[in-house]
Amino acid sequence: MTATETTPAHLTSAEPFVPIQTRSERPTSFDPAEFGTPTGREVNWRLSDIKRLAPLFVDEETETGDDIGIDYQLGELESRGLLVESTGHDTAPRGEIFRPEDVVSAIAWKRCANALHIRLPEGQVQEEPVIARLIGKGADRHSNAHIVIEAMPGSVGTIVLHHSGSALYAQNLEIIVREGARLTLISVQDWEDDTVHASSHQAVVGEGAYLKHMVVSFGGGVARVNPSMRLAGLHAEGDMYGLSFADSGQHIESQVFMFHEGVSTRGNVLYKGALQGTGARSVWIGDVLIGNGATDTDSYEKNQNLVLTDGARADSIPNLEIQTGDIAGAGHASATGRFDDEQLFYLESRGIEEEEARRLVVIGFLMEIVQKIGVPEIEQRLAEAIEEELRRGAGLAPATKAGA
Repeated sequence: MTATETTPAHLTSAEPFVPIQTRSERPTSFDPAEFGTPTGREVNWRLSDIKRLAPLFVDEETETGDDIGIDYQLGELESRGLLVESTGHDTAPRGEIFRPEDVVSAIAWKRCANALHIRLPEGQVQEEPVIARLIGKGADRHSNAHIVIEAMPGSVGTIVLHHSGSALYAQNLEIIVREGARLTLISVQDWEDDTVHASSHQAVVGEGAYLKHMVVSFGGGVARVNPSMRLAGLHAEGDMYGLSFADSGQHIESQVFMFHEGVSTRGNVLYKGALQGTGARSVWIGDVLIGNGATDTDSYEKNQNLVLTDGARADSIPNLEIQTGDIAGAGHASATGRFDDEQLFYLESRGIEEEEARRLVVIGFLMEIVQKIGVPEIEQRLAEAIEEELRRGAGLAPATKAGA
């Protein structure tokens, strides 16, 4: 849907409010004014931290040149020839598949004059992962970005976007995986606690191509990373993984969308999160759409959350929309609860102290995602981060009956 075809997502008080019923109906526009200012009533904002995200709703000129609020350390990309000259609003491939779905992404599109363009050359295999480090210079500096990641036909590689420091940061990520390419994209949110980060990831996967998309969020006051993946080509495949650990006062959110459009596509979504401390909050909304032409689809999505202390809250909402009956399989699941009493009893019965038993349960729960990364350096770093989070939350609440 183009900007001219879009109807406003935000209605005035004089108009009847009709909520969007399915993820596929969400309007798009390149004009921030089409969306209005979110109130929290909108389907895509109703579980978000509107108050802290509010500075990102302001359509204003942000820093440019040396004053930009994010330090982009791209030495690895440059040395390996993976960085393409910046692309303006009307320069392909920017905008080939990306369509802003909310006011933040529309502002980021408008205010980012030149996109950062990363390209894996056709037919080349990148043996080692490449890491781009994005370091915030201060939470009082509003920055907007549009990043294009393009895996050319037959290319293979892993790209890591590592976010740290303090920032007020709106980010669009446009991911294009062309025919026969295999891309792993890992976005790590390792921000300081005063950061507010909202990011929209939109990906398309072509014929015979594969995308592993991972969102890892440990830091930030608010980290709202919403990824969508369109399996467009014949035999296109995609895995969407997520890992989060929310501490006191943190809000970590992902609204995930997987769209099976092509024939014989395979998709899997698995997000896991742990929460500890008063006011710790996680939000996961997972939508899977199997289109009317997506025959022989195989799809599954699951979200699991482990609540470690009182005062933490996890919202988990899976949705599955099927428009054809000719599929190989489809399903979804969601679970939120405390420690598994049987697991703790098993470990304690073998002489393991309760505190250590709890630590082992949490690590075992989250490491399923960590081990899917496939990059030993990052896996080790995340394992250490999990240990550090657990040390911060020493004195975990006793195991109780599971509850959402």
